[in-house]
This record gives sequence, structure tokens and C-alpha cells, in this order.
Amino acid sequence: MFLMYLPIIVIAIQSFNESTGLIYQFTGFTFDHWKNVLTFNLDSSLMKAISTTLLVALLATGISTVLGTIIAIGIHSLPQKKRQGMVFLNQVPILNADIITGISLMFVFKIVAEVIPGVFGIPSLLIAHVFFCIPYVVLSVLPKLAELDDNLYDAALDLYCKPAVGITKVIIPAIMPGILTGMLIAFTMSIDDFLISFFNAGQVNNLSIYIYGGYNRRLAPEVYAYNTILSTVIIVALIAMYVSSSLKKRKNLKREPRHA
Repeated sequence: MFLMYLPIIVIAIQSFNESTGLIYQFTGFTFDHWKNVLTFNLDSSLMKAISTTLLVALLATGISTVLGTIIAIGIHSLPQKKRQGMVFLNQVPILNADIITGISLMFVFKIVAEVIPGVFGIPSLLIAHVFFCIPYVVLSVLPKLAELDDNLYDAALDLYCKPAVGITKVIIPAIMPGILTGMLIAFTMSIDDFLISFFNAGQVNNLSIYIYGGYNRRLAPEVYAYNTILSTVIIVALIAMYVSSSLKKRKNLKREPRHA
């Protein structure tokens, strides 16, 4: 378990390193890199890469969460055999190698670019990220849908609730933990992605492409501070979700009547 968190710890230590050279050369302690990140006092190319990364990640997370939830509800409503087939098809993009997905999407965007010039860049990067984030959202939401009582939605309709209102007022709140989990996974996957972004970003650089290019030159030390902040935010969000879920389970157990 320690080895899994070791890279995060190393990056966190490096974010306080006075040296701007190799990662093992710790020459002194400084807050300068953190100060530069928090005050947005960054190199223009790094600032643009971070802005692009966050913009694409937030948009891709929002779009894939909505579409993934709708798809998951649709899959859950199918008969069992068709449902199993759709779940299998949903897992194929996850199991597929990123380099194959990236190159395949690149060819698609090249064909589209013949009709719609300028598609390479933010549009192609965003569409590619939505494409590979949706299956993770679907995979996170489906287990929560499986836990639901099948009669819950029918009961809402029997109480003269419109179908759309039944979904938004009954189904969505019940599966919200799965939606939030899928949303967090989608955000993390988008922030972390390199291979698919590399083939579909055009002339645009997100942070992963910027870091890759940085090994051919001096990498800005603020990158370590930024990555530490991002990792901390994700870990805190996971802890908050876990605590919230545990508290809800305890409340539900207390509400259940005790049998003698």
C-alpha cells in the first residue's frame, strides 16, 4: 500500500525543493513554488496548459456524468440478456489499450476535419475525453441502480408522478453516491490522461503533454506543487464521500425498526 502512495509523497517533497534540477537533488526547503502556483505567477506556457487541463476536465466530467447516468438508467431498464450485452460493450473501451483508442479517435477527427476545419484542438480533446470517461460513469452508476427496489419508480408513477419527475426526484437521489463516484473517476481520468490527449490535442497542450515535453527541457518546478494540490483535493474528496456514505448508512440503520 505504501508503494502505491510513494509517487505522491515524492512529488509532494519535490514541491518544496529549492532545486529546479533532478528530482533526487534536494538542495533546500522553500515555499516559492507553492506561492507561484497559488498566486498564478507561472510561466505562460505552463499557465495555459493548466487552464486547458482544468477546462477540458471540468467540461468532460460534467458532460460524461450526465450522459453516463442516462445510459446507465437505459441499460438498467433493459431485459437481462440485453443488459448483459450492453454492459459488455460498455467495458470494451475501458479494456481497450489507450494507444489504440487515441489513434482511432485521431483518424476519426482527421476525417471530420475535412468537413469541419478547426476541429483539432479543444473540441477534439474534449470529445475524446468525454468518450473515454462515459464508460467509467456507467460502471459506477449501474451497481447503485441494481440495489434499488424495482417497484420504487412504479410506485412514484402510481402516485401520479410524471416519468421525468420520477427519475429526477426518486431515482437520481437514490443513485447519487454512484453518480458522484463516477464523476470523481471521470475527473481524475481526464486530468491524468496522456496517450489519448497526445494524439487528439492538435496544437493544444494540456498538462500531461506539457510535462512530457518538459523532459526534453527544464521542467517548471511549479508542476510538482500543482500536482500535489490536485492529489490532495482528490484524496480529500474521496474521504468526504466515504464519511458521508458511512453516516448515511448509520442513519438508515437507526431508522430501521428493531424486532424483538
